[in-house]
Amino acid sequence: MRNWIRVPQRHGVHSRQAHCDLPEEAPYEREMGKAGFFGPTAHFHHRHPPTSWSRWEGPLRPRAYTLPGLDATLPMPWEAPELLHNAACQMRWWRLEAPMPDLARNADGDQLLFVHAGRGALFCDWGHLDYRDGDYLLLPRGTLWRLEPEEPTTLLMIEARGDSFQLPDKGLAGPQAIFDPAVLDIPEMNERFRAQQGDTPTTVQIKRHDIVSRVHYPYNPLDALGWHGDLAAVRLNWRDIRPLASHRYHLPPSVHSTFVAARFVVCTFVPRPIETDPGALKVPFFHNNDDFDEVIFYHAGDFFSRDNIDAGMLSFHPAGFTHGPHPKAFAAGARAAKTHTDEVAVMIDTRDALKVAPDLAGVENIDYVDSWGGGA
Repeated sequence: MRNWIRVPQRHGVHSRQAHCDLPEEAPYEREMGKAGFFGPTAHFHHRHPPTSWSRWEGPLRPRAYTLPGLDATLPMPWEAPELLHNAACQMRWWRLEAPMPDLARNADGDQLLFVHAGRGALFCDWGHLDYRDGDYLLLPRGTLWRLEPEEPTTLLMIEARGDSFQLPDKGLAGPQAIFDPAVLDIPEMNERFRAQQGDTPTTVQIKRHDIVSRVHYPYNPLDALGWHGDLAAVRLNWRDIRPLASHRYHLPPSVHSTFVAARFVVCTFVPRPIETDPGALKVPFFHNNDDFDEVIFYHAGDFFSRDNIDAGMLSFHPAGFTHGPHPKAFAAGARAAKTHTDEVAVMIDTRDALKVAPDLAGVENIDYVDSWGGGA
């Protein structure tokens, strides 16, 4: 436990509680916090939206990328274009139209695949598992695996570099909250898995320190006949996630945590009811979360806190500036124009600064920084 320096105070115009009953003369609340919504916070009340800048200079800025514009149709995952990375996390964008020619193994960390589009079959050490759009496929470090798409498959790849993915602590809500671990599916050593075994010469592409080595076998090494233990590849679909919600209080994005690693967290935003209490904030609050970089991949639906964002896009908000809802979204929230969100998105929040891969420059929406322009 960290012994934070906490000095609870109240000065000037403020609300009685955070995110509720905001004062009319200063209706724009900005949260400044530590440790990703878990540490000390201060809530400032402004006359103007903290994101209503008129001009921006310098490299630090909000960014958005249209990932389908990348040349990402490649036979193996280790060839897929990199998006962002740091020492603890790496993201790639990959499109697969035919069965992988070789087996893959990641020796650098656990591999999480989010299926943006397509369907097909996963074959791995534990057996066979079908996949569809909206699935997370979690492959423990060292897993042998390959995909056989039945439809062209597009994936967001998230690697826990030198680390493992775990489930978040659900605290007072209990272990079955958000999603019951019982909905996690594992592969089966079924007839389809046994049918792919045999004496076909097979190559395994192993990635270690981001360098690929190739090991050649005179047979398919996915030839296990059984297993026992409590470690396995798992599948989770966003449709099995039942988000925490409160009709009187806008909950922070951390309550939507799906997988956690030592230096970053993966959250899933899925459709949920919007707050109904007249005084409750109905859109994400403006915030300075300066201990984390924020990445959001937009999978499907109507992204209620953003404007000019389509499915397949990725936004990147590095630490250092205030971010929050677009003006149109804020105004719609104030009018209570919607009763439910209709969005599916994957958020990756990292404790360490992310570096942008050069390939993203060609698919950046350079006008994104100006999309907040002008205020309420």
